[in-house]
Amino acid sequence: MFDDLTEDNFILYAAHNYDNPSCTGIKEFHEDLNAIRYIKRLFNRYVNSGELRCNLVICHLTLLYNVFDTVAMTRMLFMKIEEEYWSLLKPFLLLTDRLPETIDSINSRIINTTDIELNQYVVGQLRGI
Repeated sequence: MFDDLTEDNFILYAAHNYDNPSCTGIKEFHEDLNAIRYIKRLFNRYVNSGELRCNLVICHLTLLYNVFDTVAMTRMLFMKIEEEYWSLLKPFLLLTDRLPETIDSINSRIINTTDIELNQYVVGQLRGI
């Protein structure tokens, strides 16, 4: 059913891989899932203004990986975050040991993460933490 992750099956896939025992309803599920949007905004802010709030990105990633299956969350991140930001995302996932060599089918595409460049500014910032 989830061999290929698409917009059509994304919410069902996310719900299937969600594990938050303290969740009280669908609203909380969507609030947790919104952390992906916040990460995108932080990356967009960095591209537009040069300001990168690494600790906040790490906090959002920690929240996501605490309530979603690891493999599933990585797949969802690469689906929802635009390819132009993957070089920003990759150092964070390497830091947290959550980056596989390949990411299974997203919109009929298998992503080889070794082909994604590392943003050197992000790497430098993460080394300073």
